[in-house]
Amino acid sequence: MTSPLTPPATNKLDVAVVGAGIVGLAVAREVLRRRPGASVAVIEQESGVAAHQTGHNSGVVHGGIYYEPGSLKARLCVEGAALMYAYAEEHGIPHERCGKLIVAVEDAELPRLDALEQRGLANAVPGLRRVGAAEIAEIEPNATGLSALHAPNTGIIDYTHVCRTIQGELEQAGVAFHFDTEVLGVTEGVDCTLELRHGGEPTSLRATEVITCAGLWSDRLARRSGADPDPRIVPFRGAYLRLRDAGEPVVRGMVYPVPDPTLPFLGVHVTKHIDGHVMLGPTAMMVPSRDGYLFRTMRPRDIAETLAWPGSWQVARKYWRTGLTEIRMATSKAAYVRAAAAYVPSLTTADLDGSFSAGVRAQAVGRDGTLVDDFTISSVGAVSHVRNAPSPAATSSFALARELVDRIEARR
Repeated sequence: MTSPLTPPATNKLDVAVVGAGIVGLAVAREVLRRRPGASVAVIEQESGVAAHQTGHNSGVVHGGIYYEPGSLKARLCVEGAALMYAYAEEHGIPHERCGKLIVAVEDAELPRLDALEQRGLANAVPGLRRVGAAEIAEIEPNATGLSALHAPNTGIIDYTHVCRTIQGELEQAGVAFHFDTEVLGVTEGVDCTLELRHGGEPTSLRATEVITCAGLWSDRLARRSGADPDPRIVPFRGAYLRLRDAGEPVVRGMVYPVPDPTLPFLGVHVTKHIDGHVMLGPTAMMVPSRDGYLFRTMRPRDIAETLAWPGSWQVARKYWRTGLTEIRMATSKAAYVRAAAAYVPSLTTADLDGSFSAGVRAQAVGRDGTLVDDFTISSVGAVSHVRNAPSPAATSSFALARELVDRIEARR
């Protein structure tokens, strides 16, 4: 239930959480787990939960293979996957540990596969093992390759379903949800004051602590509250093509290529979803709007901020060849399918059903053009910001919430 924009009887909230994606909801839940009875509100500019990255991803419960050992992503992904599976079982949310193969199809990819294997073992990814060509075919009969990593604990789930379940829990515990409410800024004084706009009208709320989990708008909100402008969010659109439902799915779980280690993107892969349909994707293209699910969506402010950020030009200079490849796949279904057919050879354009879906990744880019590849958390006084939380943030959400609340409690 959406509450009116009024604070509790004390005229002040204990904690205000900005953002009703899975990270924001997990944070609100973690606050209440540790502080039962605290007055908490969740503020969201859209009309419901999971409106952006959470509701537009591939639904994968990641294993933790790709991430630099010792990083937040490495630690929180493995921990978060265990927590996500436990939550799904506790609440009857459909999920499946269908497993994943990362397949090398050329000799040149084998050293990169070796490096991924070492990362995965260092990160204690459950059940991870190397398999040869014959076993690839046993695990995924339509896949082929020289060698692969098999991660049997990787799974699939509907994260929007997870979010709605958390929302129900929070509402039952007395958390107020303020939808269709934009946070214009946060200022500190005796308490934190959130400057809001609801229904076109300005208003405000006060809170002892504020935690922002604003995803695609995280940098903008951080700057409005006095935080460092570096890094800046640059939106990257990822498009998925759907395969026709034709009886037995082409994959039993997921089949991925060996990724380019210089990029935080995983390449075009083949993924079964929890409802049984199979998708190819995603691409990864810089786009002119933070909600650019359609190519025609243009936001002048988003364009201006991306072009004004020096890091955007550094990324363009460094990765222009990759950009051309992404443009080719975005404009040619044949090129798109060829990328996936490298390791699932039976795929052709005739297998596509003509539909697609898209998401926009909130990629943090440093002033020097660095593609920030770890979760980034910062604070300014009593205001905490999740500055970078792309994949595997959904998988890691419960663990990331614990990490964030741990840091807040350590500052008290």
